[in-house]
This record gives sequence, structure tokens and C-alpha cells, in this order.
Amino acid sequence: MHDQIRDYIRAGFAGLYIVTFEDVRAEAELKALADELEYTLFNWTLTRGILNTTSGTIESVLDPIDAVNAVADLPEKSLLVLSDFHQFLGDRAQPASPLVTRSLKEQIRTARTAGKVIVVTGCTLNLPPELEKEFTVIDYTLPDAGALGVIADNILASAEVTIDAEMKQHAIESAMGLTTQEAEDIMALSIVKTQTLGPELIAGEKAHAVKKDGLLEIIEPRETAGDIGGLDNLKGWLEKRRNAFTPAAVEFGLPMPKGTLILGIPGTGKSLTAKTAATILGRPILKLDAGRLFAGIVGESESNLRRVIQTAEAIAPCILWVDEIEKGFSGVRSSGTSDGGTSARVFGSFLNWMQEKTSPVFVVATANDVSQLPPEFLRAGRFDQLWFVDLPDAKEREAIWSIHLAKRQREPENYDITALAGATDKFTGAEIEQVVIEALFECFDCDTELNQAALMQAIDQTVPLAVTMSESVTRLRQWAKGRARPAGGNDRMRSRNGRRLAA
Repeated sequence: MHDQIRDYIRAGFAGLYIVTFEDVRAEAELKALADELEYTLFNWTLTRGILNTTSGTIESVLDPIDAVNAVADLPEKSLLVLSDFHQFLGDRAQPASPLVTRSLKEQIRTARTAGKVIVVTGCTLNLPPELEKEFTVIDYTLPDAGALGVIADNILASAEVTIDAEMKQHAIESAMGLTTQEAEDIMALSIVKTQTLGPELIAGEKAHAVKKDGLLEIIEPRETAGDIGGLDNLKGWLEKRRNAFTPAAVEFGLPMPKGTLILGIPGTGKSLTAKTAATILGRPILKLDAGRLFAGIVGESESNLRRVIQTAEAIAPCILWVDEIEKGFSGVRSSGTSDGGTSARVFGSFLNWMQEKTSPVFVVATANDVSQLPPEFLRAGRFDQLWFVDLPDAKEREAIWSIHLAKRQREPENYDITALAGATDKFTGAEIEQVVIEALFECFDCDTELNQAALMQAIDQTVPLAVTMSESVTRLRQWAKGRARPAGGNDRMRSRNGRRLAA
């Protein structure tokens, strides 16, 4: 990032827009660049005015238009940083002042010939059309391992605490994805609470920090492959990618895994499999609420997506789980008339990132209704594999029954699992779990132990989704035949030409 900004300045770019939540860190980087290139750095804020960072003098210019026009009086080789200036560039509810946009446009054009640079910093990208061609946008990345290592060293030195290199490395890895200030605060908290840099505490606090904006959530999965009944083909496929993010895999010639799309009937274990992927692959998992990407302010949706990608890439190698992705991007086809094309732009940016990404972010997307997904989302190259999770067969239902009975501290051997599996044809795993719960309520109310009769009664009282929504299930199955690889079963494992595929 340092080299990129330096090259822009040396090339004579007069308008830079840095998108960051870390204005202090960005301004420190700009100060270092100004010293390196022998520029003078001036920093404007609404509450202070214009600060000459070299001499320390302050000019009381509080009006944003006057601040922009002040660049004309600055000496050659000057950098004027306008902090949080995105707030004066308008939004959908209130367009930018014509005086602000015209002043910026004129001063940038003048600065281009006078060796001056105007730098806008803000937490979100907010450029009116009049200024889109005047500014070069820079997404300021989150601190890398090296920067977090410096923070850790400073915290440890300040607290006069010594830890071994391995623990420090684990602490740094746990802090990846945090801003500089968040990392400092959380590491300091760890010192206060544990007298060391505890990776678990840092990871836990990071989960809270990442969740604040509602876009991402760090999931701490407890599920393992043994908690999934069936889906052996999908589980085996994930197992083979356990070490695919290592240097040894790269040296072997393996491409970086992109991810997988899991389609299927609701309740068949798609979300459970996504969470289990984290334990199988041994990587942290971030859950993205795609619907929250879209905001009412112009440019904010795109900014949200950039922030999500930046966080995921900072934490990488990791898993990015997009649950029910068709709901998040369901408005793409009508985007041009419903939201001015925002959904289409965000979706296009997401697809482009998936196609071109080089960072080890493994995307796991789940979907119930494939008809709502745009065709370009399903084309080759977006995902490594497209899976279809069908209703469980008899053998898989037996495994599911055993799992849910054992989860409630019952020995599966005490029940006729074969009969239960036979009675729950067309039931999903979630429906079988609900049957067990319903029978438990009934037996608890009658003060009896869970028994076969209670389970069979609960089965009789349950109408599975495959019956109530039979048309939708049939339609999904027909679409998946020949298009997606079956996640479970053996004899169903057929290619389009009828030949059997390896599991």
C-alpha cells in the first residue's frame, strides 16, 4: 500500500480518495511518504482546521469549501489531507453541495500542474458523479502480520511481559482482520486479564468486533463430520482439501481452492455441512449475511462488499460462508429498475472477486432455490464443485436417527433404528431431529422414558416438506440431475452420460 500511494504521488495524481476506518494510521503513512518524497503534509479536520504537520502551526479554516480552496495558497509539493470529507460529498437523501464539488474539481485540476495532492479520507466511498473521474480510489488494507507483530511487541514491552515466539505468532494470527486500534485494545485487554497474549481471548474479542457492523460473523463451529448423517461424497471431497492451503500444496502444483456451492432441499444439512467444513479444513469460518450488504445510501452497498472482502482476505486462510445466497442476490435481474443497478453492481463485483481472487478464502455458498440464482453465478470457474443435497436414503436416515438419539443421551441400540428409518421416508434430517424432540416432550410430560412408540407417534403426526412442497422438490431434483454432483449416496453417483463417478 505504501508503494502504491507513493507511485501515485510521484506520477502526479492530484486527487486520491483513501477508504479506511483507520484515518490515524493512514495519516501516519502519508506523513512518512511526505517526508520520503520531501513534501509538506497539511491535515484538515472540521474541528481543528488545517495543521501543518511539519511546523505544527494551525490555520483556523473550519468551512469545508474554504479548506478545499486553501490548497491554492499552499506551497508546491504539498499534500492536503481532508479527514472524514466523505460526509460533505452527499448521499441519496441529500446530494453534495455544488460549491463543494465544483471547488474540488477546480482545485484538483490546478493542483495537478502545481505539484500538489488533495487526499480525501473516509470510512466509506462516497463520490458524486461529478468527481468520479477526478479521484483515484484506494482501499486501505487492514494491518498485516508484520504490523500486528509490531503492535504485539509494543504492548508486551509496555506491560513488561515476555512470551515465547510460538504464542506470539498464535496471538498475531488470532488478531488478523482487526484494525490497528482494535488490535491494540484487544491485546491490551488480554494482558490485563491473563498477563499474556492469549490467542483464545483475542479470537473471542475479534469475533465481537467483526460482528459489530452486522455484515460478518465469526462462527465457532463445534460440529464435526461425525455429526452429519450421510453426505459421504461431499465430506470426502472436503477431506481431500484439508491441506490444500499449505505451501506444500502450492509446490505440488495444486491451484488454490475457490470454494463450493451446496444446493438442496431445506433441512437436509447444507448449513451444518458449511460449518463442518471449518473443522474439516481446520480454518476459521466467517458467515456473511448477503442481505445486509445492500444499504440505502448510494455507494454504501459497494463499500460494504469491499469491507467484507478486505476482512476475509486479512483473516485468510479462512472460509467465507454465504447462507441462502439466493435471498441476498434475488433482486439482481430486476436491479436496473428496482434499485438503480446497485444489486447488479454488487453481485458483479462479488462474482469478479470469486473468479480472480488469489487469497486463500474458501467460499461455501448454500442455496435452497436455484431458480433465483443468475446463470452466470453457476458457470464453470466460480466454484470448484456444485453439490446437490437430496433427501436422505434409508442408510443415511439410520445414521441421522443414531446421531440425534445419541445427542439426547439415548443409546441408539435401544431402538429399532431400521424401523424408524423406514417410517421416515421423504423426511429431511431436520425433520427427523424435530420428531425426536417432539417425542421427548411427550414422554417428559407423561413421565416416561423415550420409547419406540412415542417416536412412531411423532412420525405419524409430522407431514414432511417433501410432501407439502412436492412440486418444488421435484423441480429442484430435476434441475440438479446431470448439473450437480450428489452429496450423498452411492448408486445415485452418475455422470451425465450415465457412467459412475468416483466418490
